[in-house]
Amino acid sequence: MFQVPNMLFALPEMVLLAMACTILLVVAFTGSRKIEWVYGLSQLSLVLTLLVVLWSLGDWGMTFSDTYIKDALSDLLKVFICVVNMLVLLYSVNYLKARQLMQGEFFVLAIFSTLGMLIMVSAYHMLTLYLGLELMSLCLYAMVAMQRDSAVATEAAMKYFILGSIASGMLLYGMSIIYGITGSLAIHDVALAIANGDGNETILSFGIVFLVIGIGFKFGAVPFHMWLPDVYHGAPTAMTLFIAAAPKIAAFAMIIRLLAEGLLDLQNHWQDMLVMLAVLSMILGNVVAIAQSNLKRMLAYSTISHVGFLLMGVLSGTEEGFAAALFYTLIYALMTLGAFGMILLLSRQGFEAENIDDFKGLSEREPWFALMMLILMFSMAGIPPLAGFYAKLSVIKAVIDVDLLTVALVAVVTSVIGAFYYLRIIKVMYFDKPVVEHKLEASSSMQIMLSANALMVLGLGIVPGILMNLCTIVFA
Repeated sequence: MFQVPNMLFALPEMVLLAMACTILLVVAFTGSRKIEWVYGLSQLSLVLTLLVVLWSLGDWGMTFSDTYIKDALSDLLKVFICVVNMLVLLYSVNYLKARQLMQGEFFVLAIFSTLGMLIMVSAYHMLTLYLGLELMSLCLYAMVAMQRDSAVATEAAMKYFILGSIASGMLLYGMSIIYGITGSLAIHDVALAIANGDGNETILSFGIVFLVIGIGFKFGAVPFHMWLPDVYHGAPTAMTLFIAAAPKIAAFAMIIRLLAEGLLDLQNHWQDMLVMLAVLSMILGNVVAIAQSNLKRMLAYSTISHVGFLLMGVLSGTEEGFAAALFYTLIYALMTLGAFGMILLLSRQGFEAENIDDFKGLSEREPWFALMMLILMFSMAGIPPLAGFYAKLSVIKAVIDVDLLTVALVAVVTSVIGAFYYLRIIKVMYFDKPVVEHKLEASSSMQIMLSANALMVLGLGIVPGILMNLCTIVFA
C-alpha cells in the first residue's frame, strides 16, 4: 500500500533545491553581469534553509518509505553545514574577485554540493546515501577544476575525480554485498537482519571492508589519503576551504549511519579496520606535516591526523565515543574554517599567502589577526583551554573506556609531535621580521566573522559543555 510521504521532513532540502534552481536560472540569463545578485541569492538560500531546519526542530521521524530520516543528529549537522558554508562563501568573495573566479558556476556548485550534504545527513537507505554523496562529490570535482588555466588545479581535479570514482565504486560494491546477504539496502532492515543472525558473517565482513575503503577515502584517512594534499594545494584556496570544512561533517553522518546504526552488531569486524586507519592517520599526518613549507599542504596533513582522532571516537562503539567524535568533527570544521580563512584574509591580487613564510612578522603588521591565528593553531595542537584540547581529550577518553590503551598512547604521542608544526607558525608570526608589508584588502564583514570564528573556538574550549551536551543528547 502506498504511503503518502511527510514532505515536511525534507522541507530544508526542497527549499535549498528550489533556490539552487533559481540561482541556476539567474546565472544562465545574466552571466557574470549580476554576480553580486548570485552571491546574495546563495547566502539567502543557506539562511532560508537554516531557518527551516530551526523551525522544524524536535519534529522527528522517517519518510519516503523509511529511506529518509529526520532526527536530532540530522538537525544538528544541518545547522552546522549551513552555518559553515555561509561563512565559506563570505570568506571567499574577495579572493574570487581578485582572481576573476567570481563566477556564477562557483555558487551554483556550492549550493548543489550543500544539497548533497544535507541528503547524506538524512539518508537512511544506502542508495539515498550514495545519491547524496555523488551529488556532493561531483560538484566538488568541478569546483577544483574551475581555474582552467592552472595546470596544478587541473591536475588536482583529475586526481580527485579518478580516485573519488574508484572509492565510490568500492562503496557501491560493499553495499551490493550487504544487499546480497541481508536482502535490503535500508539501514534499519540491515541492522535488524544482522541482529537476527541472518546471513554469513564472513561475507558480511567482506562487504564491510569495501564500505570502510569508501569511507576512508571520503575522510582522507591513511592509506586512502593520496588525493588530499594535492587537492588542498592545487585547488584555489576558496575551493580548498569549501572541500575542507562541511564535507567532513557529511562524511561523519555517513560513517554513523552505516557503521554505528546499520552495522553496530558487527563492531568486532569493523573496529580493527578503524583502529588501523586511525593509528596510521595520526602517525603519518603529524610526521609528514613537519616537513611542509606550504601552509595548505601542512593543513592537509594536519587534516589527515585530525581524521585519525575523529575515528577514535567512532571505533569505540559506545554512545560516549560517538558523541565525542561528533564534537570533534564540529570543532574541526570551525578550526579549519578559521585557518583557511586566515590564508584568504592575507591573500591579495597576485599574491597567495599560502606559504608559512608569508606569515612572518604578522604580529607587527596585524596584531589582532596574529592573535586569532594563534588561537586557531593552539586549538589544533590541542592546548588548553581551547576547544581542540577538549575534543582530543574526549576521544582519547572514549578509547580508554573500551581498553584500547595502545591507541590512546599513540594519540598522545602524535599530539606532541603535531604541536611542533603548529608552534612553528606561531614562532614565525611573533619572532620573525615581516617579509611583505601590505594592508588587508578583505571586507570588514569578513574580518568580523573571522574574528568571531576564532573566538568561538576559544569560547567552546572554556565552556565545552554547551556543545558537548548537545552531542550527548543526539546519541542518548
